[in-house]
Amino acid sequence: MARTMQATNQVARPLLLTGLALSAIMTATPACASDDPREIVVHGGGLEATPATPAYSHVELDADDLRRTSSGRIEDVLQSIAGFQQFRRSDSRASNPTAQGVTLRALGGNASSRALVLLDGVPMLDPFFGHVPLSALSPERLGSIRVTRGGGAGAFGAGGLAGTIELTSADAADLGLVNASAFGNQRGESELSATIAPRLGSGFAIISARRDHGRGFWTTPASQRSAQSVRAHYSSWSTSLRLVAPVSDTVTLQAQGLVFDDERTLRFKGARTTASGQDASLRLVGRGDWQFDALAYVQARDFSNVVISSTTFRKTLDQRRTPSTGLGGKLELRPPVGGGHVLRLGGDWRRSSGELQEEPYGTVAGVFGVTARRRAGGQNSDLGLYVEDDWSIGQLTVTGGARADRWTVRGGHFGETDPAGRVTIDRQFADRSGWATSFRGGALWRASDALSLRAAAYTSLRLPTLNELYRPFVVFPVTTRANAALRNERLRGYEAGIDLRALPGLDLSVTAFDNRVRHAIANVTIGANLRERRNLRAITARGIEADASLTIGTVALEGSLAWTRARVRTGIAASPLEGMRPAQTPKLSATARASWKPAPGWLLSAAVRHTGAQFEDDLETDVLPAATTIDAYAEIPLHRVVSLVLRGENLTDERVLTRNQGGSIDLGAPLTVWVGLRFNIR
Repeated sequence: MARTMQATNQVARPLLLTGLALSAIMTATPACASDDPREIVVHGGGLEATPATPAYSHVELDADDLRRTSSGRIEDVLQSIAGFQQFRRSDSRASNPTAQGVTLRALGGNASSRALVLLDGVPMLDPFFGHVPLSALSPERLGSIRVTRGGGAGAFGAGGLAGTIELTSADAADLGLVNASAFGNQRGESELSATIAPRLGSGFAIISARRDHGRGFWTTPASQRSAQSVRAHYSSWSTSLRLVAPVSDTVTLQAQGLVFDDERTLRFKGARTTASGQDASLRLVGRGDWQFDALAYVQARDFSNVVISSTTFRKTLDQRRTPSTGLGGKLELRPPVGGGHVLRLGGDWRRSSGELQEEPYGTVAGVFGVTARRRAGGQNSDLGLYVEDDWSIGQLTVTGGARADRWTVRGGHFGETDPAGRVTIDRQFADRSGWATSFRGGALWRASDALSLRAAAYTSLRLPTLNELYRPFVVFPVTTRANAALRNERLRGYEAGIDLRALPGLDLSVTAFDNRVRHAIANVTIGANLRERRNLRAITARGIEADASLTIGTVALEGSLAWTRARVRTGIAASPLEGMRPAQTPKLSATARASWKPAPGWLLSAAVRHTGAQFEDDLETDVLPAATTIDAYAEIPLHRVVSLVLRGENLTDERVLTRNQGGSIDLGAPLTVWVGLRFNIR
């Protein structure tokens, strides 16, 4: 707790000063009457999407999509999008945070994210591990989500190998002055959240907090439990501060801070995992003739993990600290070039640094205790320059973009000492750097008001994370080695699609794609219960994504489907991996949802989600069977400011395997029913 508060103070001080400055600006800016044509309309987001955004396969979720989740968690919202995938099927209540990598288009294979996740323009991937802090991203704080599938060459494009997930915070007008909710379920677990969004002059402030706590469900099947087995206890909280102020009628200054802490217990007593973070960012957005978006951010993250033996039930490893820091920023300009063009010129920079600090435990000379002390880490950085131009010619929009990245991998090390402090291992890895280029282009033809055709091609880049380069780990009974020599991943992809409004209220979208990731990083089996992170020659993924929606009065039907044929390519016919499906990758995933708004304030919704069979490992020996779950959501107004909310997860109590290593199994969330109240004061 002391280290969390210390890091929080380090981030909070500059944010507080910024907040005071913003408050002064807001107070000094006179609020205009609502009927004054000169009223300044304050937007809390970034620049608007460019005309060519629809040329790439994408899905947008609105406030209704965000609020009708059965679990109240962001990963549940994203699961409704065809092709979205977490490394494991479990949610952020019952998985190791380092397994919370997200990807698109079945381009998985390890726990690092191959999709770029942005919150108000800031990359949210952990600087050391590359996972997403899902428990800190609360749906009730968001106004919209846009998911673009396929590699990107724009801002922070070096992280968007498989696509980009853009989360946009809700503005004060969307939230209302006070927005709060309280939920409980049949296991006695609780979810509490509150947001206050007052107007300050012509700007606004948003202060929000959330706490989740529960005894958890049994992830261990009854047949595999022992006296030391426990439920997946979880306790997490997060708080955020967002300040938005107009500097002029076209320029907005934004400041944002996020502090979170997450604690989980997995499988056995004492198997405690924690993840914490303190993020702060400043953003200046101009919407005049010369549009611009300037952003700077800092992130302080930490992680700890205690591994308990499944045979002796003693502590075998204490990953006591993994402090890491992320720094970065971007500047994008959109000059008024005219002639149907929207030109983007920009640059961005990211630096990730961190160090693992862990201690293995064992018995030496009859005494149980620490057997060694290890440290491993380094620093990665990326400086990117990009240009992109959209050109609208009547019903045709064409777009093209290029990006150049200067990447570095520096300071890599792995050291070990014995309990007396004597050095037993001291490895210093060579620094590396280089340039990489990425391109993307596309075309959108609006053949009629009902029909649009599109096509796109792209390349993209992902650097290996510090975790992949330097941190070995154990998930019993398998040990996975790190690999400091890993190369960058490179994607090349093509896609073509059709968007059709067949009838009023009926929208269809189908995309066919072909993606190939060279030097894909995977956990490769090299011996009995032994794996190593290695670059494969390639992973190929070819498939179809389809989205459909039908609205008839107050009833809405939606569906999303992804069918993907993903394969490992080694270039060696005799290799046991040649032609295998990447680990943790289903061939088919689909979601169908029905919603009904019988009266103002009412919302009734039910969803069916199917995930096809997938394999735990690269050799396809351990299977995770297909699973189909049913969820439900109901919101019923009781008063002008109060609504009753009922949520149901996995209503048929489907047995969902989230891990299967040699028959050692973890299970996903069982039948769970939530009852709560939601308050909203405008």
